Amino acid sequence: MKKIYFICTGNSCRSQMAEGFAKKAFSSEWQVESAGIEAHGVNLLAIKVMAEVGIDLSKNKSKIIDNDFLNDCDVVVTLCGDAKDRCPMTPPNVKKIHWPLEDPAQATGSETERMVVFRQVRNQISDLVNDLAASLQ
Repeated sequence: MKKIYFICTGNSCRSQMAEGFAKKAFSSEWQVESAGIEAHGVNLLAIKVMAEVGIDLSKNKSKIIDNDFLNDCDVVVTLCGDAKDRCPMTPPNVKKIHWPLEDPAQATGSETERMVVFRQVRNQISDLVNDLAASLQ
């Protein structure tokens, strides 16, 4: 089975959304997981914006990187500069991809204003995941 890992700093927003989209976009030949350098808990606004597109993250857990899984991956995608810089080394056969996405958890303002940022990042991730799935299958 092929494996793909989506990694960001806290495994709370971007990597969780990427995992949700990838589980729909990738074939059953792929094991899809996400993790963080740290575990910050799944962001409630990420859960809300994903529910808007029919993906349930409410039962997801924030996880830290599993080095055994990481080293056995076919593809590792980092979704922020911190994760790219701090991600443990991988074997040369692991394809590494970096998507420098804004951290929606850093958005300020009212919940409505923050939701706008979460939706923008969610839509970017959806497009990137779908393009990646099409290129790898």
